[in-house]
Amino acid sequence: MLDIGLLVRVHVDALIVAQNHMGVCDAIRRIAPVGKLAAMSAPHLPKVAGIDPEVPVSTHTPAPLPEIPGPPGAFIQDRLAGWVSDLTTLHELTERLAGTSTLETALNELLQAGAALVGARRGLLVLEPANGEGPSATRGLGLTHAELGHIETVPRAATALGRVLDGLPDTADGIASPDLLGERDLDPRHREVATRLGYAASYALPLASEAAGRLGVALWLYDEPAEPAQKQRHLAGLYARYATEHLARLIELERARADVAAVAEELLPSRLPRIPGVQLAARHRAGPRGGGDWYDALPLPDRTLGLAVGSVGGSGPSAMAAMGRLRASLRAYAVMEGEDPVAVLSDLELLLRLTEPARTATALFAYCEPAVRKVVLAGAGHTPPLILGERRCEYVETTLSAPLGMLACWEAPSVEFSPAPGETVLLYTDGLLRRTGDAMDRAFARLHSAAASVPKSDRHDPAAVADHVLRTVLPDGLDRSDSTEDVVLLAARFD
Repeated sequence: MLDIGLLVRVHVDALIVAQNHMGVCDAIRRIAPVGKLAAMSAPHLPKVAGIDPEVPVSTHTPAPLPEIPGPPGAFIQDRLAGWVSDLTTLHELTERLAGTSTLETALNELLQAGAALVGARRGLLVLEPANGEGPSATRGLGLTHAELGHIETVPRAATALGRVLDGLPDTADGIASPDLLGERDLDPRHREVATRLGYAASYALPLASEAAGRLGVALWLYDEPAEPAQKQRHLAGLYARYATEHLARLIELERARADVAAVAEELLPSRLPRIPGVQLAARHRAGPRGGGDWYDALPLPDRTLGLAVGSVGGSGPSAMAAMGRLRASLRAYAVMEGEDPVAVLSDLELLLRLTEPARTATALFAYCEPAVRKVVLAGAGHTPPLILGERRCEYVETTLSAPLGMLACWEAPSVEFSPAPGETVLLYTDGLLRRTGDAMDRAFARLHSAAASVPKSDRHDPAAVADHVLRTVLPDGLDRSDSTEDVVLLAARFD
């Protein structure tokens, strides 16, 4: 990360040195011949590599400084004050970018900050890593999806954006097109799109660094013929280099999250069974590190059905592996003695205690006979199911029991109930409640209210019921992918 504070301190030190230098110049002026005075008292600007926004990035020799009227000390102070102001702005922008934790917010922040630095109103950013790995995306600033679509119809090779993405050697310092419509060799489609969208100039800046490689390009658009000044290009280049490193870290994080989500989904059922008399729907939201929340629905003999939800303590690969083992074991016990949920969970608890004594888990298993609408369930430290129908919306009264692995011998009585025709039973994990951030009693009330508010037109579809409950319980970003809690919701509607 750019140490802007260090750069500011360097310039302040340079200011002190310059002021001391001017004191010496005053003393020399008293004794030096008039002919030599002008040469000795000429201002000598401090040169700090990579900081002075007036120093071009290229290797060309800069033009000589013009004659500045007034005392040389005031000129140096003004220059240093300008540097400090620019560095302070750059520091604020990089701090805001560093505060972004998702790729989406980082791309939007980069576009807005870059537009402020180069003096543009609109722009777009294309994320396209050169190595072919990681997500690809296109984001616009002040441009609608339709306008972005128009820009994408321009031949890639005919735009500065395409030249940067193709890695042409003359694009490292950015490409300025100060008067697009005045270019004779401008691609006809590019001219048509520029005229339709009302932009007359552009500035493209690659998002690349030595460590991260080329990740993409940012392009800003001007309404009138214009181009950023050298100082603006310099500051934008410094910001883009830092932004590239930040984006590279977020891309790596996105890859890890995608891998975790893929593994978690592979450990869960690939499809739900079809059993006469019952309709099923499931929703799963995995945390960024992967957790141990799971669900299962398996057909049993005589057209019966086993439903299960559970949660393994901890997070990460270890919890995911334990979740996979626990789910596989429960399936085996359910096939052998599924009509007795207490026996299923007792066997599961014994297995967990013998094979993973340091692990704890909660689980709920329900044995369903859809033909007669009969459900027998047992829970081990798990949240109670919720029944939703035309005439009731209530939690199932289950007995208190400890999680699996907490007691030397687990056993709790089962509970039997009969859903009415058209009623839906919701099984869920405590992650749904914890993501709300409320106390548990308020979270339970929130879930109850969400289920009761399901529109009657949606109650015939368990998928619609599950989606409505998730949207209502977890609104405004609570259902985000960076939450630490897994969420599982399994809905069973009985005909």
